[in-house]
Amino acid sequence: MNFKSFDLRWMLSLFGTAVGAGILFLPIRAGTGGFWPIVVMCFLVFPMTYLSHRNLARFVNSGSRPQMDITQVVTEHFGSGWGGAITVLYFFAIFPICLAYGVGITNTINSFVVNQLGWAEPHRFFLAFVLVSTMMFVLVFSEEIVTKICSALVYPLCAILFIFSIYLMQHWKFEAISNVPSFGEFASVIWLTLPVLVFSFNHSPIISTFAQSVQREYPQDTDKNVNKIEFGASVILLIFVMFFVFSSVMCLNPDEFAKARQMNIPILSYFANEFDSPIIAYAGPLVALLAIASSFFGHYYGAYEGLCGMLKKAKGDDGKPNSRAVKVGATLFLYISTVVVGYINPNILGFIEDLGGPIIAAILFIMPIIAIYKVPAMAKFKNPLLDGFVLLMGVLTILSVVYKMV
Repeated sequence: MNFKSFDLRWMLSLFGTAVGAGILFLPIRAGTGGFWPIVVMCFLVFPMTYLSHRNLARFVNSGSRPQMDITQVVTEHFGSGWGGAITVLYFFAIFPICLAYGVGITNTINSFVVNQLGWAEPHRFFLAFVLVSTMMFVLVFSEEIVTKICSALVYPLCAILFIFSIYLMQHWKFEAISNVPSFGEFASVIWLTLPVLVFSFNHSPIISTFAQSVQREYPQDTDKNVNKIEFGASVILLIFVMFFVFSSVMCLNPDEFAKARQMNIPILSYFANEFDSPIIAYAGPLVALLAIASSFFGHYYGAYEGLCGMLKKAKGDDGKPNSRAVKVGATLFLYISTVVVGYINPNILGFIEDLGGPIIAAILFIMPIIAIYKVPAMAKFKNPLLDGFVLLMGVLTILSVVYKMV
């Protein structure tokens, strides 16, 4: 399988979009169930990730005109009513994640300044303003430059994350392997972890931009190259994220994971505070910082695209290019809201489990499957066995949230 620099850059950008959530939040939720549920999650998460994101990219590229974004394609396939509703859902699936990264990066640096450097706690609004402004500044550049920056962040992130996971092995507690939950507990942990599992490997916010980019680069062989790049990104995610999750679960007990969740900090910051090791103290926040930055860029593209789509529909010019007023308005709204929420500091996992996870599952797992069986342009992709698996995972993810709410 031949890879061009374009393929590798996008593979790493897809990885970078997802990995922030995977390494910051997944261990905290999944760790409460112990070692063995994580083993089962490894077998589920690769086909879930690859098949669902491949379907969404195919959906974006199924429009009647080249270079249509997801908000335009969904209107073309499902009509203006459903198209508008799905565009709103698409925005609200991604927007909370951007807000969560504003909170995450503020808490990570705040914890590092206070616990590792021993300095006085900085003013939270000033800290959130500086950090979010820095990430937003990168986004003024072109898509190609941003994906190159994202790829550049991913190289040290992968290296440090892998070394960090190996370093944690000296703290492994092997009694975790002997602790086998009952079948009911086992199934419950996996089911209730699905929203965070979906979120942790989710790179759907950048899929529309990715699909259009592949369409421009490979106009004659788009689907084959979408599959190739998506497969590579899913493999890298599986290896790096799940190895880190395993290492984390082997180091801490369920009570410690619950404590990290209560503190509302990424698991890496918790390690930095709890282990008396200068390597963990400084490498942990660095990995978190790189992960949040690379992931924020990808999620911003999705939130921006969804918000522009909503504003265009409100103005009644859905088929026209984004006007300057729409672009400026969308950018300012995302910027200001991310800074403000970073300052307010709400619970991050609450965002993910109660809002992000189920909406992402509906758009990523269910909507493309409906399109495959309803839209003539996608009929060629029918595969009842694989489609049934993707649909089942989406439904179970949504039902797990409904169950916890009820």
